[in-house]
Amino acid sequence: MQTASTNICERLCNKFIRDISFLLNIPQPTVSGIITRWKQLGTTATQP
Repeated sequence: MQTASTNICERLCNKFIRDISFLLNIPQPTVSGIITRWKQLGTTATQP
């Protein structure tokens, strides 16, 4: 169950992803993937 604060956070995160994507002229899924990788692994480097 999502709370109002979770919904607001998701909307803000999506807005930041859109903004970054627009500014860098790269697809939104690429930005999202990089952020996810950073959260999970603490790095964006390709893993062996």
